Amino acid sequence: MTDSFRTIAEAAEGLFKDKGSKFIAYAFPVETEDEIKEHIQELKKAHHSARHHCYAWRLGAAKKRFRANDDGEPSSTAGKPILGQIKRLELTNVLVVVVRYFGGTLLGVGGLINAYKAAAADVLDQTTIIEKLVETYFTLDFDYPNMNPVMRIFKEEELEQKETRFELRCQITTSVRQSEAERIMEKFRKIHGVNVTLVD
Repeated sequence: MTDSFRTIAEAAEGLFKDKGSKFIAYAFPVETEDEIKEHIQELKKAHHSARHHCYAWRLGAAKKRFRANDDGEPSSTAGKPILGQIKRLELTNVLVVVVRYFGGTLLGVGGLINAYKAAAADVLDQTTIIEKLVETYFTLDFDYPNMNPVMRIFKEEELEQKETRFELRCQITTSVRQSEAERIMEKFRKIHGVNVTLVD
């Protein structure tokens, strides 16, 4: 089970030119398909006179959700080469859009594949690639007298308190990397009177 993944830290822009055609590439860190749709719509508005807005994206730590779109270019000449660059760098939670302004000269299938690939490679070269952990969030619910043993585990495991509520009943929400979650939650469960609830 992978509990970390590679993605990009920030949005970026790249460019490739061939025979008068301009290929402007954009990369965005994304987490949902709704975000993806918003970015594509915004680029279509910003570049409404461009002929093609081709894109590819991949989502999730398991990298199982992805799509490539040629937006009117010959089949597999745009989306696939863009997706190929995302795969080459083993990225996920990323969207790459390449906007094409036609320069009057046809590039042919090979030329198009090369142009979309080069534009996608250029924009991803401009980004900072980071590694992110897949985290499991859970909430601890316990009586105040249990504070010391709970805090001892927080210290031992170097856990961060995300949200806290200290009253007669105390609540602390924290997160741990997925592969460690079961082991650490079990430590808390062994303290009598501590309830552990997963957060969706």
